[in-house]
Formats: sequence, C-alpha cells, structure tokens
Amino acid sequence: MPLSPGTRFGAYEVVSLLGAGGMGEVYRARDTRLERTVAIKVLPADVASTRELRERFEREARTVAALNHPHICTLHDVGRQDDVDFLVMEYLEGETLQERLQRGALPLDHALQIAVQAADGLAAAHRACCSTAASCQARTG
Repeated sequence: MPLSPGTRFGAYEVVSLLGAGGMGEVYRARDTRLERTVAIKVLPADVASTRELRERFEREARTVAALNHPHICTLHDVGRQDDVDFLVMEYLEGETLQERLQRGALPLDHALQIAVQAADGLAAAHRACCSTAASCQARTG
C-alpha cells in the first residue's frame, strides 16, 4: 500500500511515489535535518517477517553504505519504524532507462557508455561483497 505524502520516517518526510516493484516502493522524500532531497526505499513486509531476513538486510545495507563509487547510489541511512524497514538513499534526478527508451533507440555509443558504467558499478559492488574468497564462493557456488 503506497505511503501518503507527509508520512514520516524519523527526519524523513515522504513527498511522492517514484516507483514500485518486487523489492518494494521508492519515494522521493525530504531530509528535514539536512534540508536535502533523498530517496526512501520501503521494503516489502516479507523482508521483516523473519529475524534471518532482517539480519541479512542489515548486513547488506552495511556493505552498500561502505561503497564509494560514481556509478552506485549512496546509502545515507537504514531504519525500521512501525514494522516497516527502509533505506534512505541519494536522490538522483533524471529519467529511468525505460523512460529514455520510450523516446526512441539510443545511439550505439550512448548505449555502450551506459553499459560500461553499469558494469563498472556492478564490479565494484561484487568486489565489496566478495572481499574474501570464502564469501565469494558462498555467493557464487
């Protein structure tokens, strides 16, 4: 169920729904302490359904928060309020790839540039998640 504008998660106030999918809903929000626009991802209730999933969510949030890469959105905060788990992330202005493609095909050089940037971000995330051989084997094996 989408949140209403004005809903608060601590210092964060929901402004509008940006999108929704299988991994939750994303909202444009206002950080009232630092007076900046942020994105809040509200996770589905099943993530909070077990202690194991909550712990995994928190571990992954710590890993993402440690990343500093130009092609990875910065994670500012993580929280839980009224049985709702949420992430507070950097808000990036622009259009989605789907929105851009609705205007027509991308020139090859632009498509390649996007693919290289996405692959670069994914490689950095993979290195962070698999910083030891044992954890890498556990995730890929």
